[in-house]
Amino acid sequence: MGLGPYLFLAILEGLVQASVLTVTAVGLSLVFGVMRVVNVAHGEFFMLGAVFAWFISSQIAGHPALGFIAALIVSPLLVGAIAYASDRLILKRLNYDPEATIVATIGLLYVLQQSALIFFGPNAQAVEPPFYYTIRFPWFGYSAYKLFIIAAAILLMLGIWFVVRKTKVGLIMRATQLDRETAQAFGINVDGVSATVFAIGAMLAAVAAVLVVPTQQAHYLMGLDPLLLSFIVVIIGGLGSIQGTVVAAILIGLSDGILSVFFSPTLAKMVSTLLVALVLVFKPNGLFGKAQR
Repeated sequence: MGLGPYLFLAILEGLVQASVLTVTAVGLSLVFGVMRVVNVAHGEFFMLGAVFAWFISSQIAGHPALGFIAALIVSPLLVGAIAYASDRLILKRLNYDPEATIVATIGLLYVLQQSALIFFGPNAQAVEPPFYYTIRFPWFGYSAYKLFIIAAAILLMLGIWFVVRKTKVGLIMRATQLDRETAQAFGINVDGVSATVFAIGAMLAAVAAVLVVPTQQAHYLMGLDPLLLSFIVVIIGGLGSIQGTVVAAILIGLSDGILSVFFSPTLAKMVSTLLVALVLVFKPNGLFGKAQR
């Protein structure tokens, strides 16, 4: 193949990575934006989503699509329930203190990771994709399921935008984000909003994991890369800015895909780290972030 087909393949791979990264990082950004909590355990919620997806799909006989659909529904609900309980039992008791919650979520990271090891074992587990189909381009064939991941991420982000900007639930979330004390004075249950947002952020990570696990494998140590890349995206886009998170995820995903195809994955990670350093030096609040008053 010439340069053009290779570039096209790299862009497709980059868009797949950007799609998964967008869904994962938006959950992290949403939690910080509303709660001002840096959730270090976010990658483990991603991991739990993948592990639950493997377990659920393995229990359902018949066509792989049945197990995938069940996993796509049940896995995020289970992860969301765990996140909600974690907020009630841990973060609320710490009064959402920024320093204390960082330490607490580091502890939660290890609890979730080791729990997955105990209950599901150390081996990586494959999950069958819901369908096998190849899109034939003039130069190569490409997995239709990977294109499905891109479409699913776009629809999910449109849904998040609609909820946040056009519904009463989104209005309550934005009011809590802007001023917790004033929102509470107007009768909003800010602690309930925080718990719900924490659960939604974890569920988004789980959905991203369910989408991507048919192209990878579920493993109890798989949460590290999504966590680091999500932090890179959120820092570049601006802490708490969903718009910035989406733009940064597309930028990082595309650059990672192109550099990985033409050069090496190591160089792609180096470029991502360099972008973070440049943003922190020249625009500390991120591309779309605002300075805190």
